[in-house]
Amino acid sequence: MSIITHVLSNANGMAVTVTNLGCAIIKLEVPGNGEKLYDVALGLDKAEDYSGGHPFFGVVAGRFANRIGGGKFTLAGKEYQLDTNDGANHLHGGKGGFDKKVWTVAQSSAEKIVFVYESPDGDAKYPGNLTARVTYTLTADNTLRIDYNSTTDSITICNLTNHSYFNLEGHDAQNIMDHELEIVADHTTAVDETLIPTGELLPVDGTAFDFRTPKTIGRDLEEAGKLNNTAGYDHNFVLRGEGKAASVYAPQSGIRMTVFTNSPGMQLYTGNMMSPTKGKGTTYGRQSGFCLETQIFPDAINKPNFPSCVVEKGTPQEFYTEFKFS
Repeated sequence: MSIITHVLSNANGMAVTVTNLGCAIIKLEVPGNGEKLYDVALGLDKAEDYSGGHPFFGVVAGRFANRIGGGKFTLAGKEYQLDTNDGANHLHGGKGGFDKKVWTVAQSSAEKIVFVYESPDGDAKYPGNLTARVTYTLTADNTLRIDYNSTTDSITICNLTNHSYFNLEGHDAQNIMDHELEIVADHTTAVDETLIPTGELLPVDGTAFDFRTPKTIGRDLEEAGKLNNTAGYDHNFVLRGEGKAASVYAPQSGIRMTVFTNSPGMQLYTGNMMSPTKGKGTTYGRQSGFCLETQIFPDAINKPNFPSCVVEKGTPQEFYTEFKFS
C-alpha cells in the first residue's frame, strides 16, 4: 500500500496536512495575529519519514495508547504478555504499534478524510481482529475534529489517541513555557516511579497540577517534574465529563486552542524526554512542544476502578476530540 499525503482546508486559510502512515498530522496551519499563518504542529519533513524513529509526532497511537504495566493483562480469563518497549512496560502499542502502520484511505474530500486499519488477531500480541477507523474533519469555524471508531470480532482492548505536539507560537518557536493552559480536571491519576498508575486519584488542589485557573505551562513545571522524576509534565488528568477539556493561549501569536472530548482522561506531556529531532527545517529539543492526548486512563485494563478499555463484539468503541482554534 502506498504512502500518501492529503490536505484539508477551509475558507479561512486553515490547512491540515495528514498522511496515511500512522494517520500522522504533518502540518497544522492556523491564522494568528495579523492574519499570519502559523504551523503549530511539530513534525517531520515528509510522510515517508514517519516510518523511522521519532517522538510519536502527530500520529495515532494504538492499539493501546499510553502505558500498560509490565505489558501484562488478563482478559476473559486469559493472560496476555505484550512487548515491553518502555523499560518493563508497554507503551503506545509497542514497537509495531498503529503509528507505524500504513492505513487505508476509505474516503477523502477537502474537509474530511477517513483512515481504516484492520488489525489482525495477534497483531503486536493483542487478541481479536480489530477494525480501527479514524476520521479527520476540518470545519468552517477552524475546528479539527478527530473521530475514533473501533470494532472487533472478539473481546479485546483498545485506547486510541492522537499524539500531536503543539507550539502555538509556531512549530519552530522552541519554547512552550509562556503558553497559558487551563485543564478542566480536579484529579490526576497517581503513578509509581515507572509512570504506571497506582489506582489512586489525587486532587490537584494546591499542587503543580492545578490548571483549573489558567496559568503558564512553565510556572510549576519544575516542581511537577520533581514529584515523579519526569522533568516536567507527563500525567493523566481525570476530566470532569464530556465537553471542554482544556484551553491553551499563546500570547505572541494570539492563537487559542480549545479542546473538547468525550474521553475520560487526557495526558499532558511537555516533551521532557525528547532527544534533538530534525524536522521541517528546524531541530526540536526538549519541551519545544506540548501534547494533550485525550484517552482512557493508562493501565486501565489492570485497574478495575478505571473507565473500561474493553471492546466487545457488536459494541463499537467511539470517542471524539475537537481542537478548536480562534
